[in-house]
Amino acid sequence: MTTRESVAILRTLGRADVVIIGGGINGISTFRDLAMQGVDVVLVERGDFASGASAASSRMIHGGLRYLENGELRLVKESVHERNALLQTAPHFVKPLRTTIPVHSTWSSVIASPMKVLRHRSGTKRVQRGAVMIKLGLTLYDTFSRGNGIVPRHRFMGRKESLELFPRLDPAIKYTATYFDASVHSPERLALDVLTDALAAHPGAHAANYVEAVGLEGSTVRLRDVETGEEFGIEAGAVVNASGPWTDLTNGALGRETRFMGGTKGSHIVLDHPELLEATGGREIFLEHTDGRIVLIYPLHGRVIVGTTDIDADPRETAVCTDDEVDYFFDLVGHVFPDIELRREQIVFTYSGIRPLPRHDEMSPGLVSRDYRVEVDRGRDGAPVLSLVGGKWTTFRALGEALADNVLEVLGRKRVASTDGVVIGGGSGFPKRKAAREAWLGAELPGVPHDRADALLSRYGTRAVEVAAYLAAGPDALIAHGELSRREVERMALQEHVVHTADVVLRRTNIAFKGLADERTCREIALALGGALGWDSASIAADTEACLALLRERHGIAERARVAA
Repeated sequence: MTTRESVAILRTLGRADVVIIGGGINGISTFRDLAMQGVDVVLVERGDFASGASAASSRMIHGGLRYLENGELRLVKESVHERNALLQTAPHFVKPLRTTIPVHSTWSSVIASPMKVLRHRSGTKRVQRGAVMIKLGLTLYDTFSRGNGIVPRHRFMGRKESLELFPRLDPAIKYTATYFDASVHSPERLALDVLTDALAAHPGAHAANYVEAVGLEGSTVRLRDVETGEEFGIEAGAVVNASGPWTDLTNGALGRETRFMGGTKGSHIVLDHPELLEATGGREIFLEHTDGRIVLIYPLHGRVIVGTTDIDADPRETAVCTDDEVDYFFDLVGHVFPDIELRREQIVFTYSGIRPLPRHDEMSPGLVSRDYRVEVDRGRDGAPVLSLVGGKWTTFRALGEALADNVLEVLGRKRVASTDGVVIGGGSGFPKRKAAREAWLGAELPGVPHDRADALLSRYGTRAVEVAAYLAAGPDALIAHGELSRREVERMALQEHVVHTADVVLRRTNIAFKGLADERTCREIALALGGALGWDSASIAADTEACLALLRERHGIAERARVAA
């Protein structure tokens, strides 16, 4: 089914129990939960699925070590549970992440750090945490993390041992502390897997991207097909606003003025820098920068992510990584690895997004809670509107369950199933260890060249079997620097809700992240999509240029994307 066919279904649907506005990970998770309860539910997203705040994360699944300092024990407990669960339910995308903290002092912040719980003003003086505070925090973190023994306890090392392990670290360090969290190497594909599972869970579940909510008339949600401009309505028993940092703007479109949100911008850069990659030792380097901001450096897909900032932002404006933020990132890398030189031409990708944080007035952005809540407006003469405030990637399943419980209460229905522990998509039967992986590839994808089979398993998990079957059913050829094949793009168009070239380059693959989204690659993908979606030559050219323009304007990819065809 193509995406536009899914929109055609919505136009004729007429009514649903619930309409969810916002197809980020939290809207998708709520969609899956309600579908599993047998609720007739519609999900609409004005852009591509997982293209907003969900696409701008640090690609971490973490328990929230720093939330301990803010006294958010409930959030830490839930985050650790969900992190550990995702290592089991989504092993094809979520992997253990060894994380090392460089420590420059012993006693610093012993007094100041606890006072931060009481003094959350932006003017509070920043004091870097010393070894004593970090040791206390990690010891407490272990008590949350070790419930089922999935991850090892933390370990402290002195200066000599630390520099033997990380010879490029700042020689002024006194200690390093290492603990485990997790990373998600392809977050948008994980979101797509959750969406696919939701659609399979209940025939009354329907989803469409590039469809926006433009009004609410009584109990009828007015929707607009972004691609055609056509409008139509769906009557709903309840409306869920899961549009993240744009929640207040969406409520305004629905005729309800709110001031729930106060999101902050977070940016990242991605470097193609073998020297820095080697210096990380394959670990995330997680630290407090000199301004008190928690920042990170870690390897992924053969590149190095450096992030993130925390700046008050207006959701009506497009979030982009600025030159000042790049300077900030270069400074923090120099703080950690002082003898490694960085150059701007080594940046292959930048990305920026607005966190869906609650309104925080004078509170320092870095101290704003990452917890979530649900605001319910039952209205007077129409469908009640439930607005999600807050949330983060790690807790998407628990959040979806909590939001769905609120919806079920409004509808007067009971929960009949839980998503806790339910394996996601291609995580079913996924081989976690190297030997098991090799055995699986040989048994399940015997006719596929090893490197190609391994790439398919990484991208789709065990769903690679059905993908490989589709690829083998017709003539095919590799494109996009060998990252994709023509039939694979065709399948994405027909089965993965792809509408534009950028959907493939940015979210169905890691092509842009790796710095491989040059003009030829975008054109090859557009040609393959055009064949599947019936585009003419003018449409293929226009979509290619639209993708390149987006990469230039939003992701820092300028003339280097203009390589010879």
